[in-house]
Amino acid sequence: MVSSLAFIFLVGLFFAAIFAKLKLPRIIGMLFAGILLGPYVLNLLEPIILEVSPDLRRIALIIILLKAGLSLDIGDLKKVGRPAVLMSFVPACFEIIGFILLAPMFLGLSVVEAALMGTVIAAVSPAVIVPRMVHLMEQGYGTKRSIPQLILAGASADDVFVIVLFSTISGLAQGKSVSALSFAAVPISIVLGIILGGIVGFILAKFFEIAHRKGRHIRNSSKVVILLGFAFILVSMEQWLKGIMPLSGLLAVMSMAIVLQMNSVNRVTERLSEKLTKLWIGAELMLFVLVGAAVDIRYAAEAGFSAVLLILLALCFRVCGVFICLLGTHLNKRERFFCMIAYMPKATVQAAIGGVPLAMGLPCGRLILTVAVVSILVTAPLGAFVIDASYKKLLSQKE
Repeated sequence: MVSSLAFIFLVGLFFAAIFAKLKLPRIIGMLFAGILLGPYVLNLLEPIILEVSPDLRRIALIIILLKAGLSLDIGDLKKVGRPAVLMSFVPACFEIIGFILLAPMFLGLSVVEAALMGTVIAAVSPAVIVPRMVHLMEQGYGTKRSIPQLILAGASADDVFVIVLFSTISGLAQGKSVSALSFAAVPISIVLGIILGGIVGFILAKFFEIAHRKGRHIRNSSKVVILLGFAFILVSMEQWLKGIMPLSGLLAVMSMAIVLQMNSVNRVTERLSEKLTKLWIGAELMLFVLVGAAVDIRYAAEAGFSAVLLILLALCFRVCGVFICLLGTHLNKRERFFCMIAYMPKATVQAAIGGVPLAMGLPCGRLILTVAVVSILVTAPLGAFVIDASYKKLLSQKE
């Protein structure tokens, strides 16, 4: 496992540097390094690292969500209001509808199989979007009209919505009965995640405040360790309560960080954010290299032109959904266009659940995995590149 970690860090950094030199997003280099190191090309990663890969990717996501929560200005988020709520489910619904309409024609799937494919592909990637929106907030691009905050909030809830829908429709594809309670789990998991995370964040803020007042100094490094510990517990609770109560662990993590930031002195949260930024350097490599390692390029080669065209057309449906969410806002045409293109990248969720239908033994499983792989290869580099190349032209910088 140690040698695998060495390959991930060194080869990942090497290709990230090469792609950065070529004026391309570093993420493309990391994904390429993962594909190269993975079991389908050079096979240099040990089986044990691939077995724990989902957990390692989740740890990396937790780190960037904590940083995002500490950087998020809740006042700006309140200004966003309705569009942030709509962005959490409307674009995904439009994209799933696109798959339901187009997948039977392009790939010969049934309506239920097309819907299942749609729920696998429709989730945006927080791994691609979150670090970029955090960077925009730090640089002040689009913050005057809360554009990064809007995309950040919507993307976090979008994944929860799509994953719960996937669980429901996969049950339907297996012939299981689906009740209204299955769909009610979506808003319940979001609300409970926000509430639970908020409570933990408030308690931690008061604990740090009382410790400081009594002269019991807690180092910022120790605070980060405490934050990570509680974040891991919140994410684990999602599995512990499975079948009993729906709960979004990742939303709980972000809610915890936001409430902690609201109830703490600015300099405290700034220092915690700086510590998490340093952790993110290694976590980012781990996340994207392992996502690349999960990609089986043999499936991508077999998919051909039909899968690529289907994905691009379904993205047009998603763009229409984003456009509808932004109706009635004060955003200009350039800012709306940025929101549309920033809401495209796929990676993490597709790598995590793309192979589940195949593991379930569904006849459409292999095809769904193929399209999931192609969606990562097409949209993650393309989305990252377009965001990085366009934000200075499309967004104004706050002084």
